[in-house]
Amino acid sequence: MRAVIPVAGFGSRLRPHTHSLPKVLLHVAGRPIIAHILDELKIQKINKVTIIYGYKGEMIREYIDKHYDFDVEYVEQTELLGLGHAIWCAKDTFGGEDILMILGDTIFDADLSAAWKSGKSSIGVKEIDDPRRFGVVVENEDGFIDRMVEKPQEFVSNKAIVGIYYIKNSDLLSEQLQKLIDEEIKTRGEFQLTDALQMMLESGEEMTTFPVSGWLDCGKKETMLETNQFLLKKYNYKYDENNFDNSKIIYPCFIGGNVKLVNSVIGPNVSLADSAELFSCEIKNSIIATGSKLINVKIKDSLVGERCEIKAKYETEMKDLNLGSDSEINLYEYINKFLE
Repeated sequence: MRAVIPVAGFGSRLRPHTHSLPKVLLHVAGRPIIAHILDELKIQKINKVTIIYGYKGEMIREYIDKHYDFDVEYVEQTELLGLGHAIWCAKDTFGGEDILMILGDTIFDADLSAAWKSGKSSIGVKEIDDPRRFGVVVENEDGFIDRMVEKPQEFVSNKAIVGIYYIKNSDLLSEQLQKLIDEEIKTRGEFQLTDALQMMLESGEEMTTFPVSGWLDCGKKETMLETNQFLLKKYNYKYDENNFDNSKIIYPCFIGGNVKLVNSVIGPNVSLADSAELFSCEIKNSIIATGSKLINVKIKDSLVGERCEIKAKYETEMKDLNLGSDSEINLYEYINKFLE
């Protein structure tokens, strides 16, 4: 089996963080988004991987090559023309094998082996209250997928497609993707993977579904923080507070290597990446990236990028901060000037 992971998007909803990093390398619960996916592939002993890259792809490639020993093929998507186009770019790597497609910004909590348990092509789904924002599957009485509907405005099904697809007949998928491109079949201006899958159904391919209980979105700041909360609770990291200077940890939290905590309280739901430094701070429900330094601040519901520096006075309170990498906020000097 081969895993196929598209990671070519710009991640525009996560700016300013994605100005300096591709979205899949942003940290959540102590690891880059893509690491949570790749670690699951290792558990399932899936060793062959195709990465479809685009924006800042060299950084993604460098990270994967450094931290994993997969048999990886890298394919560049030079134009962002939709998910169907992204998978079409990689079709020459399929080699007739079964493939498992996973969207690169989707962290999931599911038993992947359920995908191939039926011996048929299968799509991961989750039952949701409002399916109008998602693609959904409609099943027949035998439990096979009858059709797929993109963002239905009238109710047809509440089983949303979550971004994990197991395909037994990759040759047929390649054939239908090529038809999309050749015949310029687009939906909302893009080549959609859902259209190619629907064409497979119409060609006689049988598809089932498998349940995905945890579907964790990392598409914007608010959902990144929600995903961080979920994963921290799941992993349940523990630390010896004696390693930190007069500081308290309110779990769940993640603390990376070489982190300095002095006279500070962190948690709950806080991730501190490697080499972060906190002096007289109180941090709640936030992600602080590698090498950032915070002094005299209370922060809540925030994302702080790599190598940032925030200085304040009298434990200044900040909420909903969204600070990109290599940025500086120096309220200490401002407050001093204001008081003079």
